[in-house]
Amino acid sequence: MNPILKSILLPLMLLPAICAAQNAATQIPIPMKNGKIYFEKDYHLNDSLQKKELFSKAYTWMKRDSPYEIADIKTDVLTSTITGMGMFKIITSNTGNYYLVKFIIALSVDAHSYSFRMYDLYEKPVESGISNEYSKIEYRWWDFRQGKPWSAEDETLFKDIVLDEDVLIASFENKMNSGNN
Repeated sequence: MNPILKSILLPLMLLPAICAAQNAATQIPIPMKNGKIYFEKDYHLNDSLQKKELFSKAYTWMKRDSPYEIADIKTDVLTSTITGMGMFKIITSNTGNYYLVKFIIALSVDAHSYSFRMYDLYEKPVESGISNEYSKIEYRWWDFRQGKPWSAEDETLFKDIVLDEDVLIASFENKMNSGNN
């Protein structure tokens, strides 16, 4: 085959695969803030709820009611903020490969409102032949969005991060809207 024709045809044949990888990334709703993955949600409540009650509910949820373990919980009464370190275990294959994804979760309470923040995500692959150290997930997310996934499991990893975050935030919302601490 003519080398010029070959150099034109090869990129054209690869174009659908590149577009598919980039398209998969755009369908995964991972929010970014200042170049970092950053989930956040603010809530405004009716006047019947007090700041002290909201703070107590948020603390109880983080300490005892979260569907995922949250460790190293700290409270700052002056800023009405509760922070902790959470972790997801995301299974990405039938062969037993999985990722541990750790993150910071911060809950803030103001008069008649509260907020949920999840940021500083780090991933650690647990599979043979891979370095088992935590690294910032933004590097992997950047490459995935550019159509250059690090592994075939990246799409599952990112979709499941969003799913686990959805479960986490739904649980938090249920607690904050419930009638009991």
